[in-house]
Amino acid sequence: MSVTKRAVKLSGSWTLLGPAFVAAIAYVDPGNVAANLTSGAKYGYLLVWVLVIANLMAMLIQYQSAKLGVVTGKSLPELLGARLGTGSRRAFWLQAELVAIATDVAEVVGGAIALNLLFNLPLPLAGLIVGLVSMAMLAVQNRRSQRTFEFLIMFLLLLITIGFLAGLVVSPPEPAGMFAGLVPRFQGSGSVLLAAGMLGATVMPHAIYLHSALARDRHVDAHRSPAALAGVVRATRWDVIGALSLAGLVNIGMLLLAASTLHGPTPSGSMLPGGAVATDTIEGAHAAIVAGLGPVIGVIFAVGLLASGLASTSVGCYAGATIMGGLLKIQFPLLARRVVSLIPALALLAIGVDPTQALVISQVALSFGIPFALIPLFRLTGNTSVMGSYRDGPALRFAAVVAVVLVIALNGVLLFLTLTGQG
Repeated sequence: MSVTKRAVKLSGSWTLLGPAFVAAIAYVDPGNVAANLTSGAKYGYLLVWVLVIANLMAMLIQYQSAKLGVVTGKSLPELLGARLGTGSRRAFWLQAELVAIATDVAEVVGGAIALNLLFNLPLPLAGLIVGLVSMAMLAVQNRRSQRTFEFLIMFLLLLITIGFLAGLVVSPPEPAGMFAGLVPRFQGSGSVLLAAGMLGATVMPHAIYLHSALARDRHVDAHRSPAALAGVVRATRWDVIGALSLAGLVNIGMLLLAASTLHGPTPSGSMLPGGAVATDTIEGAHAAIVAGLGPVIGVIFAVGLLASGLASTSVGCYAGATIMGGLLKIQFPLLARRVVSLIPALALLAIGVDPTQALVISQVALSFGIPFALIPLFRLTGNTSVMGSYRDGPALRFAAVVAVVLVIALNGVLLFLTLTGQG
């Protein structure tokens, strides 16, 4: 192939990128912020390995979801809706809907915290503002303007990246601590609970359902020829690698910032049990960042959190509509759904539930929904009648089994610790 033809082909591939960056917002939402900051503040670099493994799993999973949508022209919920009986379909929708609600709670609460930090707004009012702004963002989302929505989300992803990584320039992590954090281990049941939350925040079920729909809608002409389909699948792979690499960098950067800045003695020299400082809430972490790194870094961090809440709540609402449409065959308007799904988050903020704890618990709830999305996904992508020549090979099927086993095992340990009062 000549240099000119290769350049044209590469240029064309760039125009195919985008859906994975929308799905990647789910991996840098306020739930991630809470779980990662809490982990770094309480345990230092201990759980870096969890984020590394979770991000590698996320790349595999999101590629499979996008490939399923591109090859079949249907979303994962649509394929499941066509295969399940009425009762099974409704039960599956119910658990997926609960996952979507837990997601939305985290995202609205996180955006509300950001507005409270920036403008000292009451949390219920701030949550309402987040909901209204996300409605405006959703108004631009449809098949004809998906590219506009993608660019909007990419811009917010850039703000998120700057907001959460700027502190590392001022307070770089310790190399020895980072490398030690790559060794898999736990430190008591509390670290297992956080690991499950971090896994739920990093491998998010609603993003698995959504990405197949995003890829389907974005690449409606993928089947015009075998060569075109092969090119779209190849571009999808790079789309996922780029988007999830960026999301993984942000997640790990948040934990490293908390470990380098928030873990250890408080400014007064006092310690909490276990050596953690009183900064394992987002508000406390922000205050410590301002005190240690300056008000400018504090504002940048809060802006990143706000961008995270706005982008992720819009994407999460879109995911919920995708789930309902595919499984129940009900096309509920996005804006109406935004109004309904906003109620639980505003209720929690109104009754005064600790916002950071609500975020962490929501991520634990998400981790229990992961197997329900993963197992059907990998069964479908390993099925020749569904995927044809794009069926998973032995290496991908093995990696899929490992991912599912890891998720189920970690959730089993978490359930045991919770039931025995150790979590």
